[in-house]
Parts: sequence; structure tokens; C-alpha cells
Amino acid sequence: MQATPGRLLLRLLENRNHVKRSFYHKQALTNAAVQKKRVELFNKEAKRQAAFITDVEKITVKYCDQPEECTLVMNKNMSTPYNCAQHINQNILERSVLAEIDGQVWDMHRPIEDNCTLRFLHFRQQDPYYVNKAFWRSASIMLGAVLESAFKENLYVELCSFPSPNVRSGSFVYDVDLKIPSWEPTKDELRSLSAEMVKLSMAGHRFERLEVDASLALKMFADNQYKKRQVPFIAAQSSSGNSVVVYKMGNFVEISRGPMISNTGHLGKVSIVGVHPIQTEEGQLFRIQGVALPKGIMLNHFSYGLLEERATQLNSGRFPSIPSLDKPLPNHQARA
Repeated sequence: MQATPGRLLLRLLENRNHVKRSFYHKQALTNAAVQKKRVELFNKEAKRQAAFITDVEKITVKYCDQPEECTLVMNKNMSTPYNCAQHINQNILERSVLAEIDGQVWDMHRPIEDNCTLRFLHFRQQDPYYVNKAFWRSASIMLGAVLESAFKENLYVELCSFPSPNVRSGSFVYDVDLKIPSWEPTKDELRSLSAEMVKLSMAGHRFERLEVDASLALKMFADNQYKKRQVPFIAAQSSSGNSVVVYKMGNFVEISRGPMISNTGHLGKVSIVGVHPIQTEEGQLFRIQGVALPKGIMLNHFSYGLLEERATQLNSGRFPSIPSLDKPLPNHQARA
């Protein structure tokens, strides 16, 4: 019988007894409760920041691409590239993954800050470098969301981090603390994780960006031993020296500098194919790996199977290194 997400570790926990029972008796946290708290903090801060915009100031946005150039009058710090696309063309709206504001890669749902020129980026352009990186990064975050939700409620999952996206690696990745010493997932369990990724894609959740003070980020991730230690070092590398960029996707909140794809619906065919135990300075974590195609990009079964086979190999991305007071977080991790 195919495993369902709620039963992914049922066999592991009950039949193999991989986890110490005492841990569960002491463990009061649940991932659902922590997710709810983070979303509430995110929404409250987004509302607070929006309240500061009391006057509507107009800006001009010059669109410089096909089917024809045009100039839009939009609202400063309120209108987004997505809103601009709504005024231009339905096809552009649906295919655009990222925007380019005065040459800077920009999230589709990030408000525009001043007069500017605008282009849209998509998967079929001649050089999709930035789009591909955003796609891989977003797939990793979606995988993190799945891992935080797919296991039994008495298994408190702590996400650690993911290496900087590298399409040439052949897989997107998330490193996670599952609180179990070993796990060799069955094909059904991997298929269940893949099915959860598909559900996220079908939901079409937007990636909503928010820059917050480090103190709020610490509140958001107070229940994650890895991320709360990363926050001060990430904040120190920000332009203000004290801010952290977070994204909300559905009921999941994550730290990342971005940018992200416009919404989860850009994810097409996807497979979670590998679980590797990795030894880090913090002990053992699991590196969960997957492969995916953008929506609308098609491969035959044989070719996609080759991608899946390649993605099962341990991704060579750098293992997590959690900062301490005398050891800053490596730049590639702090700005994933």
C-alpha cells in the first residue's frame, strides 16, 4: 500500500524503534504550531510596514520588451512587477518568473521603489541563468516546507539550510535534522514526498518577500536551534547591518536573500529521489534531494529518468556550517 504523508515514518517509529521514546515524552513543540506562529508574525509585520505608507505617490515604470514598449503609471512602494504585468499582457503575466528593475533581478511580488525600467524573465529566454537559480532555490524552499509538514506530529523536524543553488549539481537540496539516527526511505515514501511537492505546485502559492529586523527574525525562528544561530550573522551582512529577508509561501516561512520564482505553480514535474545521512559539525543531518522541471518544459520518460538517476547521487554542495561567536557563517550559506 502506498504511504501517505501522515504515515511516512509510521513504519520507522513503530516497527524499527529508531527514535528514543524519552525524546517524545519531553518534546512539546509541533511543527504545525511553530509554522502558525511564524506566519502570524510575518503577517503582523507586513501589515505594520504597509501602515507606514500613508500617501500614494505615483512613479513611472517603462516596460522595455515584447510585444511593445510602454510606460505605466504605478504606485511607489505598493505596485509590484506582477501588477505591471497585469496591465500589459496575460501571456507575460503567466510566464514571468522574475522581473528585472533597472538591470537588477527582482521578485515579481516585491514592491517597486522608484521610477525605473522593467523587463520580465522567463524559462524560455536565451540565457535563463537567473531564472534557473531562482527555480532551484525555490524548489529547495518548497522541499523544506514539505519536510516540515509531512511527518508524524510527534516528530519535531528542524530544518537547517540548503547549499547555494547550482543547477549543474543535478539536484535541489535541503539539509534537515529528523531526530532519528538512520532512515532508508522506501519508494512509496519518496513518492509521498514527491506528491506533496506536486500539491504545493498545484496550490500556486505566491512567494511573498519581507525584510524584517533581526530581533523579529529571532522570534520567528526561536524554536529552531540552527536558524536562530544563523540570524545574527545573516543580519550583519545586510545593507543595514541588522535586517533579514524572509519569504512566506503558503503557511511556511523561510530565511533567504532570494529572489524566488513568482509562485509555486511554476514547478512542473518533480521527484524526490534521494536521502543521504551527512556528518556535520553539529552531528548527523539528512540531505534530502530532488529534481524538477519548470511547468511547460517537457522531457520524455527516458530522459527524465536519467535526470532522476543523476539526482540520487550525493549532492556535492557544501555541508552546513553553523556560526558561533568566533566563526562567522560562510557567505554562500548566509545568502542562499
